Amino acid sequence: MTIRFLLDGETIELADIDPTATVLDYLRYRMRRTGTKEGCAEGDCGACTVLVGSPDGDAVKWRAVNSCIQFLPMLHGKALLTVESLKEQGAPNPLQSCMAANGSSQCGFCTPGFVMSLYGRAIGASGSDLPVADVIAGNLCRCTGYGPILEAGETVDTLGRDDVALAAQLRAIGADGASGEWQGRKWFAPASSDELAELLVEFPQARLVAGATDVGLWVTKGLKSLDTVIFLGDVADLAAIEESDDALIVGAGVRYADAHAPFAQLHPDFGELVRRIGGLQVRNAGTVGGNIANGSPIGDGPPALIALGAELTLRSATGRRTMPLEAYFLDYGKQDRQPGEFVESIRIPRPGPDAVIHIAKLSRRFDSDISAVCGAFALTVEDGTITGARVAFGGMAATPKRATACEAALIGKPFIQTTIETAAEALRQDFAPLTDVRGSSAYRLEAAANLLRRLWLREQGTPISVLEMEAGL
Repeated sequence: MTIRFLLDGETIELADIDPTATVLDYLRYRMRRTGTKEGCAEGDCGACTVLVGSPDGDAVKWRAVNSCIQFLPMLHGKALLTVESLKEQGAPNPLQSCMAANGSSQCGFCTPGFVMSLYGRAIGASGSDLPVADVIAGNLCRCTGYGPILEAGETVDTLGRDDVALAAQLRAIGADGASGEWQGRKWFAPASSDELAELLVEFPQARLVAGATDVGLWVTKGLKSLDTVIFLGDVADLAAIEESDDALIVGAGVRYADAHAPFAQLHPDFGELVRRIGGLQVRNAGTVGGNIANGSPIGDGPPALIALGAELTLRSATGRRTMPLEAYFLDYGKQDRQPGEFVESIRIPRPGPDAVIHIAKLSRRFDSDISAVCGAFALTVEDGTITGARVAFGGMAATPKRATACEAALIGKPFIQTTIETAAEALRQDFAPLTDVRGSSAYRLEAAANLLRRLWLREQGTPISVLEMEAGL
């Protein structure tokens, strides 16, 4: 079957394509749009940033993404813009002109990616409400030219764009379910979870790909060949967010960029955690469900969700089953998901008025980096006594894991510093972390204990955030 997308408003139809051919390679080697650069091939440097748009009523909702780890079938029914798309009457647009005049381009290799990220912000793309520094956190400048780049982004922070005609074109080409086969390798892009469930009956071992922020690296770095792939980006009912007085229900296909505000409403720490999950391009692609389904021991979302008491719903063609999120993670690389099942949604109870919550991520680099340790604490304190405790960590074991000994040392005890110290020491009963490039076992144990101590200090009014300390200088 042919996939259809719009490039600068022109309909592109592709048949007989490799299902894991990247958008970057297509642009550079098929379309000769060499402004889009390949830097890292893993979604970390932003040199390959493009904008992908979906119809949103009479407008187009744009997202900046890393084209190096986006696969071509993921463009079906979408619009695509590259740095070559931005010229106006053959001349640079105002943002590009400002970048040039402001000395924002030094060696120039990273410049197209910065331009695309800042252009997305200027036209109201996903993440446009963030400060310029946050928008470009996923773009790397090796010449350390960030000052002039920030100035350019702040100078040209709004650009008009009329996408009414483009939105009509997108509705016309549609985003119905698509499929294809190339050299014996099959791919599917279902449009509903019912269609997805039926596909998994026929292909129970198919590789499910949501944002490709993980699987993309299997191809670009691991050089893996995937036999049967099901792309989830067009399954609309998996991208729903439902809010009630007592809970937030997030579809597995909700991208982290779209989950940022609802999670921040649950607790500001959760919003801050999401802000530091990769760069904006990663959050514009990666999904909450994908971060759970892949079972990574260092995924940032699961520890926070576990501490907040989240429940996971799995679906198949024969029905649904729900479990506490922590029960899903069985061992390294092993999850409680049967053939034919997929993650459908996550239900997160709203914290009660007596909840004391602290969620924190430690990494070697503040922005756009993998956690060395991620800790999440949700205590219930009534009349000075800890009546409930849920403590979870990432980066401390083979899976995201609750700290049951630490919890036992907290529950039923007075909420005082002595209790916190005892519980911090109990973490040594819960974890025996590995030593790797992100941190030694001893560092991780000490850091985990310090995160609990930070909870106590914050409750006493002591600033604990790096950002708070910087603001006070």
